[in-house]
Amino acid sequence: MSEQTPDSENTPVSDAPVAVPPSNPQAQQRQRASALAQALRAELRKAVVGQSAVIDDVLTALIAGGHVLVEGVPGLGKTLLVRALARCFGGEFARIQFTPDLMPSDVTGHAVYDMQSEQFKLRKGPVFTNLLLADEINRAPAKTQAALLEVMQERQVTLEGRALAVPLPFMVLATMNPIEQEGTYPLPEAELDRFMLKLRMDYPAQDEELSMVRQVTRSAKADMLEVSPLRTLLQAKDVLALQKIASDLALDDQVLDYAVRLARATRSWPGLAMGAGPRASIALVRGARARALLRGGDFVLPDDIKGCALAVLRHRVRLAPELDIEGLSVDQVLQQLLDQVPAPRL
Repeated sequence: MSEQTPDSENTPVSDAPVAVPPSNPQAQQRQRASALAQALRAELRKAVVGQSAVIDDVLTALIAGGHVLVEGVPGLGKTLLVRALARCFGGEFARIQFTPDLMPSDVTGHAVYDMQSEQFKLRKGPVFTNLLLADEINRAPAKTQAALLEVMQERQVTLEGRALAVPLPFMVLATMNPIEQEGTYPLPEAELDRFMLKLRMDYPAQDEELSMVRQVTRSAKADMLEVSPLRTLLQAKDVLALQKIASDLALDDQVLDYAVRLARATRSWPGLAMGAGPRASIALVRGARARALLRGGDFVLPDDIKGCALAVLRHRVRLAPELDIEGLSVDQVLQQLLDQVPAPRL
């Protein structure tokens, strides 16, 4: 038998000195994270029909570690969306139904006197959870709404002089009815600013509503869509891993500058009486990184910034009275701003 030379064409590939180049573990990690986020999106779409854009925005906030305010008339599936997300998430979930008689202690917790030990014991409120649904948040007065301020910003609650941390990840998903409806209280600016995104849930398209009605009327549970068939796809540690991977995504300085320019432009834009603060710039960048991961990208594009700009800015600016009288909406003015502030070309 003749001896094979190293450069013989019969040499096995596995012995070749230049085999397949070593794969990038970070890229593999990103791909797995993106696949998980996309699987979660597909699962949520099974329960929430006709609200694809809102589902993407909620997942953006989850990956970015922010809070979400969802506005819409009753019956569009705001609460259903949050219940569906809780079903797909293996962590803790709590719900607070906000009413005019709800007290701050009903949200955060309070001290209770224990007769046996003759001592006061802290009873933690429903905010000590991973996903918190604040249902119809603007049905409660300002003092109760303010109970969420500390926990939303600092991920802790001060009870009886003690600072108690809430479990991570922590996310508030609040639903609200349009301000024009009776029995609602406007949310204070300080609280609005703590919500990373404000989403508007609109009526579904005709074919989507047809599909939804067909699906619901087959169910035995009156007018409810089922969330029980949904699979649990991720645990608390998986959400924290997604947030870490998203925060490490590459971001060009030009894209960062674009996010800051958009937020700053609102402060001097004609037609806006009040502009967005620095939290808006931060939210734009965090949201863009999350959107980039959700679409499977390796770095952030200007379109990722633009894609979440309306949801980030609409609750942080105030329309000038003269435009309000003319019937213009905040979204229309912000869309003009997005069209006119030049985006970088990468």
